[in-house]
Amino acid sequence: MAKECVILLHGMARSDRSMKTMEAALSAQGYAVVNYAYPSTDYDLETIAKEHIAKAIAQCQPSTKVNFVTHSLGSIILRKYLSEHTMRTLGRVVMLGPPNKGSEVVDRLKNVPGFKLINGPAGMQLGTQHDSVPNSLGGVDYPVGVIAGSSTVNPILSLMLPKPNDGKVSVESTKLEGMSDHIVVPVSHPFLMKNKDVIRQVKAFLNTGEFFRK
Repeated sequence: MAKECVILLHGMARSDRSMKTMEAALSAQGYAVVNYAYPSTDYDLETIAKEHIAKAIAQCQPSTKVNFVTHSLGSIILRKYLSEHTMRTLGRVVMLGPPNKGSEVVDRLKNVPGFKLINGPAGMQLGTQHDSVPNSLGGVDYPVGVIAGSSTVNPILSLMLPKPNDGKVSVESTKLEGMSDHIVVPVSHPFLMKNKDVIRQVKAFLNTGEFFRK
C-alpha cells in the first residue's frame, strides 16, 4: 500500500485527461494518485471547492498523508478549501501556473461575449482586483511549491500580461505569501503539467519540500 496519496486538480476548461502524464509519473514513484475530474466551468469557485475537494480527499486511504498537485484554477480552488478547512493529513502542495494574484487576461476579456460561456463562473472570478477570490484568500501556512512558466504559445494573450508570463499568468502573479519555494521554467501554461522537467520538479518538492537546483 502506498504511504502517501497525491490528488491532482486540473485547470479551467480542462479535464483529468490533461493530468494523465503527471498521474503516470507519480504512480510510478509509488504514490497513490487520485486524478480528480471536477466541473470547472459549471460553477463558481466557492461551490466547486465546497462540493468537490472533500470528495477527492475521500478517495485517499484514511490516515494517509495527502499531497496535491494543482494546475491553474485548481490551485485557487484548493486554496479556497484550505482557507476554510483544516486537514490533519495534509502533506505538500505543488502549484503549476497558479493565478495566485489573479490574471490580467481575465481583467481584459471578462466582458467579451463568449468569455463566461467558455470559462464559466469560476473563470470570471480570477481577476486581479483587490477583492477578487485569489486576492481575498491570504497567504498559506502549509508547504507550497510554485512552478511558474515563462514561455508562451499565445502571443496575443501574452501582450495583456506583465513579462515574463506563460500566456495566461504572469510569473509575478504566481507568487504566494508563505510559499516554501518558487521556480520559473521555460514552459507555456497549457503544457506545464506534461513537461518532463516540470514533473521532475514536482517529484523533488513532494519528496524533499524544495525544488531541484543544479
